[in-house]
Amino acid sequence: MAQKSKILIIGGTGYIGKFIVQASVREGHPTFALVRESSVSDPAKAPILDSFKSSGVTLLPGDLNDHESLVKAIKQVDVVISTVGAMQLLDQTKIIAAIKEAGNIKRFLPSEFGNDVDRSNAVEPAKSAFAMKAQIRRAIEAEGIPRTYVSCNCFAAFFLSTLAQPGQMAPPPPKETVVIMGDGNAKAVFNKEDDIGTFTIKAVDDPRTLNKILYIRPPLNTYSFNDLVSLWENKLGKTLQRIHLPEEKILRDIQESSIPINVMLAINHAVFVKGDQTNFEIEESFGAEASELYPDVKYTTVDEYLNQFI
Repeated sequence: MAQKSKILIIGGTGYIGKFIVQASVREGHPTFALVRESSVSDPAKAPILDSFKSSGVTLLPGDLNDHESLVKAIKQVDVVISTVGAMQLLDQTKIIAAIKEAGNIKRFLPSEFGNDVDRSNAVEPAKSAFAMKAQIRRAIEAEGIPRTYVSCNCFAAFFLSTLAQPGQMAPPPPKETVVIMGDGNAKAVFNKEDDIGTFTIKAVDDPRTLNKILYIRPPLNTYSFNDLVSLWENKLGKTLQRIHLPEEKILRDIQESSIPINVMLAINHAVFVKGDQTNFEIEESFGAEASELYPDVKYTTVDEYLNQFI
């Protein structure tokens, strides 16, 4: 059996990053995490860094703004995965430069983990955020770096735990009245973060995902908002009052809201009104669907995920 690639995660202490790190270890890859000096001395980061070390992760000192440290870290691995946050998206040009200098990387996965930014109907301010991810894609391609882009669609903890209710930041999902964006017929995809990590790591050594987009779009996790509410109603054993927000009101709310609410509303508009996660067919020329590639992965379904809130 071929030796598993050594993987470096940049941004591993962030929200989705920690799931990628855990999956890399779980799948048997020698796993490295780039850690800034400020993170090492941050008490809030201590528990996650301790858990990394105890699971066998090698912590490498480094910083996006320190080119030498980046090159040194990258030279020790085969695959680089970036999970940096929104404020650092364009700083990934520094990772690209370091990868080019190192000259040894078999695959780079930039920070994506959402909608496919090349197939988007998002309005501002989400449009600009997606454009930055697309800009990084073009930079990677221009340098001829082997890559995989991961389009994982909706994080279950963000969307399913509240049924994406405006202004609600924590579970449980609504039990009396539910707000639905638009007519509720556009289909979206909801994936548990652990599964996003697993599918991502499965792809790093797979020739079928080389220079392609990995879409995590399992059929059992693909729902229209109306069907999602019906599923939740069946679990509750009651009918909820449904309030549909017309698109005109959603667009007005986006314009009248400030950051980060306007960004979240704009993403929800792209997902639940425009149907950006499912309004195109995945073609072999540019992508592949994760649950088809890896049928052995027993992912958590939307149906199963919602049971915790009953």
